[in-house]
Amino acid sequence: MASDKNFLDYVLDQLSALDGVTYRAMMGEYILYFNGRIFGGIYDNRLLIKPVPAALRLISDVRYAEPYEGAKPMIITDIVDNSDAFCNLVRQMYDELPEVKPKKKK
Repeated sequence: MASDKNFLDYVLDQLSALDGVTYRAMMGEYILYFNGRIFGGIYDNRLLIKPVPAALRLISDVRYAEPYEGAKPMIITDIVDNSDAFCNLVRQMYDELPEVKPKKKK
């Protein structure tokens, strides 16, 4: 099931205090970036966050979900409803997120 663009707009609005938040649509879902690093995504209208140590520290009730069948589990959270906490989470996660690998030239 594809995610609703209205939910993406809500997530981006909640992160509007942060410069550098971008997204990329991918097969009906959305990958979320902060300053070029993937921190999570929207899958089936659920916000999923990469399970880096900062996220595990800052999210009190850690629950996991697969973004799609066969994918690595990610943290499912409703932190999106608290803009300040959400922005703080993304900031704290940044240094622990892997850099995106450049695409290979053909």
